[in-house]
Amino acid sequence: MRIDELRELLKDKRVIEEINRHLWIESQKAGYSIGIERATDEWLKLYAEGWMKYHLPEKYTAIQAKKRKEQVRTKRTEKTKKVASRSKK
Repeated sequence: MRIDELRELLKDKRVIEEINRHLWIESQKAGYSIGIERATDEWLKLYAEGWMKYHLPEKYTAIQAKKRKEQVRTKRTEKTKKVASRSKK
């Protein structure tokens, strides 16, 4: 998932609670505060997709469907470019 899609989750109070929990745990492990920016970035990269899949399955499915459509579109474009380059030779 793209980071901009995941950043929308920051509007959800439950996500902020999870990030604060991550901040606390990782800060305890490190022996110092890792900072909210690092905790947010780490949580988004490591846990956001799984959290969304569990707590917001409809939104997760919609994003995955959009992602698949983009992949199909990209493959078609690449295939068209290959065919065009072969015909030029």
